[in-house]
Amino acid sequence: MPRKGNGSSGYSYTGSGTNSHDNHWCARDYGTSGTGYHYSNNDGSYYYSNPNGSTYYNSGDGYSKYTAPSGDVYKSHGSSK
Repeated sequence: MPRKGNGSSGYSYTGSGTNSHDNHWCARDYGTSGTGYHYSNNDGSYYYSNPNGSTYYNSGDGYSKYTAPSGDVYKSHGSSK
């Protein structure tokens, strides 16, 4: 049975686990909006893939990258891992 996200998050957890690199992942169901997932990595970085096609990556040390559904890319300063 899917587990509801926290508060008014609008999603349910449909699966989670650890990949071969020992990084945590979690799959989310946003209902009629679609599905998404995120990774929380051992090096402090994390990544989101959203149902609208956007993605977000944060290195955990100052670098981030957001890719909008349109394909436009926005980056912050910092070091990329």
